[in-house]
Amino acid sequence: MFSKEAFDIFEESIHKYHIVNRVDQQFSNPYPNNDLPHLLYKKNWIDTVQWHFEDIIRDPNIEPVAALKLKRKIDASNQERTDLVEYIDSYFLQKYAEVTVHPNATINTESPAWAIDRLSILALKIYHMREEAERTDASDTHRTACTKKLAVLLEQKKDLSIAIDQLLKDISEGKKYMKVYKQMKMYNDDELNPILRGQKQG
Repeated sequence: MFSKEAFDIFEESIHKYHIVNRVDQQFSNPYPNNDLPHLLYKKNWIDTVQWHFEDIIRDPNIEPVAALKLKRKIDASNQERTDLVEYIDSYFLQKYAEVTVHPNATINTESPAWAIDRLSILALKIYHMREEAERTDASDTHRTACTKKLAVLLEQKKDLSIAIDQLLKDISEGKKYMKVYKQMKMYNDDELNPILRGQKQG
């Protein structure tokens, strides 16, 4: 099933990142360019780096200048993440372009790629919660609490995977149809962000 293949790629990316475990490490994609696995691997790598950006920026002792620099990296990462989600949706739009849509077909609340985005984040939550559940330097209470949370995350993984596979099946059979809206992020646009616009005019 597609969801299992995607999750396996996400786990591969996460494990590869944690070999070096640095946000500034060199990125290398093991999958051929323009293939869907290439996009999925890159998508999760961005998510994984950003996960650790978010850890770093919450350091109460971080210098303000360093925090601002990191915040801008997070913004750029968010934009790249959004772009990749749209590329993945474009893949599915093209894949199912010839499907005859049933007259009573319905639209889903989110596109396939945004559901896959949630699966990628869930893979990261599972990885890090499992780490916490197995920490030898943590208390039994901590490990027990994290083990319970891990069980919930694994249940979420099961449910989300089923939902993604069902959505793709329904689209392939014309029971649902895709309608993708480009994400209109305003904070990075010097015409839409009033602060950036003011600097440009000045």
